[in-house]
Amino acid sequence: MSNFSLTVLIEINGTMTKAGTITGTDYKDAVFTYDEAYIADKTHRPISISLPLTEKLFSPESTRNYFEGLLPEGFTRKSIADFMHSDPDDYISILRELGRECLGAIQIVDESDQNIEADYRELTKKEVKALAEEGASLAANLVIQSHLSLTGASGKTGLYYDEKKKKWYQPVGSAPSNYIVKQTHVRLSNIVVNEQLCLLTAKKLGIDIPESFIIQTGKNKTEDADILFATKRFDRFINDDSKKLNGLPVPYRLHQEDFAQALGINSSQKYEKNNEHYLKQMFNIIRAYSANPIEDQLKLWRIAVFNFLIGNTDNHIKNYSLLYKKDLRTVRLAPCYDVVATCVYKNDINEMSLSINGKLNMDEVTRSDFELEAKSIGLGTKPAMKIFDEIQDGLLEALKKSAGELEEKGFAQASEIAEKIEKGFKCRKL
Repeated sequence: MSNFSLTVLIEINGTMTKAGTITGTDYKDAVFTYDEAYIADKTHRPISISLPLTEKLFSPESTRNYFEGLLPEGFTRKSIADFMHSDPDDYISILRELGRECLGAIQIVDESDQNIEADYRELTKKEVKALAEEGASLAANLVIQSHLSLTGASGKTGLYYDEKKKKWYQPVGSAPSNYIVKQTHVRLSNIVVNEQLCLLTAKKLGIDIPESFIIQTGKNKTEDADILFATKRFDRFINDDSKKLNGLPVPYRLHQEDFAQALGINSSQKYEKNNEHYLKQMFNIIRAYSANPIEDQLKLWRIAVFNFLIGNTDNHIKNYSLLYKKDLRTVRLAPCYDVVATCVYKNDINEMSLSINGKLNMDEVTRSDFELEAKSIGLGTKPAMKIFDEIQDGLLEALKKSAGELEEKGFAQASEIAEKIEKGFKCRKL
């Protein structure tokens, strides 16, 4: 790759604003710097807590840790790299291809590339069904065609859903999506119903969640190939003054960053391994930057406790985010997302992604570990354990009700999943 320069834009109050540039000769030496005019405007805010407003060049490591965090992971990333005849490690080339529509309010633009006109292309029922049947490979193709980047390892893509007409559209160019659609995992069966069950249960226990529903693409609601999981994006919103594209209101973008990005940690290190005390670091971020640090600390603790009690070992730091207001001046903890009871799968290990009092093995964690963790992170033991008891005491009832709601809609596998969660929960009841 010859010398390159990618423009970094961020949406502020509905207007795309140049924040800075990424420059270098290849992905190994890429550096980010803020635009002088962006810094000069005192109303502007950093694009990430890990990239404070300054005129200096950020190191290749700091640059990579934030911007690579915008990209898909795993199979989807490899599929995209193969399509591009590129090295999967070359995050700059992939970002150049996908950066027009990222999570949050960021856009990455190569000014030398031909501009792709924003558009919404209606998907046929056959295409939506194919997305469920073919899984991650088709999702990767949609990602490439749409030039959009969504983080995560599972096959997923951003689509636009017209809630009134109940029609799906593929965003093209810089057109924003308003839903994230996920296929079932190639290794883990019933993961769509599993996630919906966990989210419904979380809501009943006072946890803020995004709107979500299961898309039925075939006749059989118990077959993974016939269903998809749709989550309404909390980093997008539609106002009465939203512009129209193909007769559809175009969502505004809200900025979002996950805790790996905020802490300057590379996506490859999202799982705690060496007693890094990620949870404590996350609480420190909330105390320093949240517009309501007390409320958000309690919310984060509630999610952390819930993940443990349902047996979610995939509770890594990229599955927690900060959400900004449209002017970037206010930040809060984002709703709970990507919550799955991984314990229901026989081959899953009991090692969590965030330690509790230095322990990662779920089977070794005790109630006193949660008390010591609360003390370590600076959260009062009394309010912390009150939340713990509320969730522990209410979990089974909330789980049963949620499974019943899904069964009424024809998803019979929900009860079996709930039974497996209950079995694990009873082993963890402290």
